[in-house]
Amino acid sequence: MVSHSDHTVTVREPGPRAVVRPRLTVVSGPSGVGKSSVVAETVRRWPQLFVSVSVTTRAPRSEERPDEHYHYVDRATFARMIERGEFLEYAEYAGNFYGTPVGPLREALSVGRSILLEIEVQGARQVRAAMPHALLVMLVPPSWEVLHGRLYARGTEDPAARECRLRVARAELDAVGEFDATVVNDDVRRAAQELINLMGGTGGRTPPARPL
Repeated sequence: MVSHSDHTVTVREPGPRAVVRPRLTVVSGPSGVGKSSVVAETVRRWPQLFVSVSVTTRAPRSEERPDEHYHYVDRATFARMIERGEFLEYAEYAGNFYGTPVGPLREALSVGRSILLEIEVQGARQVRAAMPHALLVMLVPPSWEVLHGRLYARGTEDPAARECRLRVARAELDAVGEFDATVVNDDVRRAAQELINLMGGTGGRTPPARPL
């Protein structure tokens, strides 16, 4: 069971009658909504959670560390990984490819760990097709103006790339009805706790993950 206070979450061993099945949860949302910050806070509160590290052809940002935020590869390597069937899902987003390696997920599920995937909306759709019982959560901004301001404040892209992200963001927010739950990221700590509540069964449906 999951118990929580204002600062941390402790996952305790279930009682003798409890049946615990590992589950897979996807958190998605438009660029600039704060997915990485919410996921980092979620893991800080729930250290036992397994968070998948995606593979990308995008160059790392200044604050990102290889193999912690992403596994960074070139396009040829990514293409070979697709050919070998190494991804649960993959998608092209804003000119770069992103994918979820399936091997680590199988290992985590085999030892009973719950899994959190931080992926784009295209990838979330692929996970839903492959694993219909996964829990899909859409992270949304408090308003469009807030999201717009976050992307401009980031300052990591030229205006054309930024406008492309904004167009994609509009389309992604329109897909909110495809998700099982919505979390508003108006405060990282509050949003992380709401995500934990959803994953722990107090905020929405929590179906078990099926074998990959």
